[in-house]
Amino acid sequence: MPPSKQRRTPVGTAKRNAAAATVDYPALAQFRYELRTFLAFSEEGARKAGLTPQQHQALLGIKGFVEPGPPTVGDIARFLLIRHHSAVELMNRMAKLGLISRVTDPEDARRVQLKLTAKGEQKLQAISKKNIEELRRAASPALRRLLRSAPKPDEA
Repeated sequence: MPPSKQRRTPVGTAKRNAAAATVDYPALAQFRYELRTFLAFSEEGARKAGLTPQQHQALLGIKGFVEPGPPTVGDIARFLLIRHHSAVELMNRMAKLGLISRVTDPEDARRVQLKLTAKGEQKLQAISKKNIEELRRAASPALRRLLRSAPKPDEA
């Protein structure tokens, strides 16, 4: 074939192929399986506690919020990767169940802050305790294997 008709390898392809060859696909597949297994375990734990998985995730998002001040509905919508109006409806249902309370932001009356009630705290603590036990039992070894086998960012 004449040189002008030869196919050229795109620049950087060899480097990408070499990086892909260093990926431990069995470890990555195993980790994904164990992640899904953990999520199924956690979702079932939420149901056993009388919550939907999304309600459990919302409680966790409210309790685990790290910015100054309590989270708002918008913060929880972002945490759950849902639309604001969906988060409003979720918070309405959770408030009716006595899991959360709403407090008007003292600095901005347009904002509503979210806090867990004693009932919400109790349910979250019970589910979280079981989830931590399950993570210690099953998921951590796969994660450690995956992280050990993955190429460093500067190697990819």
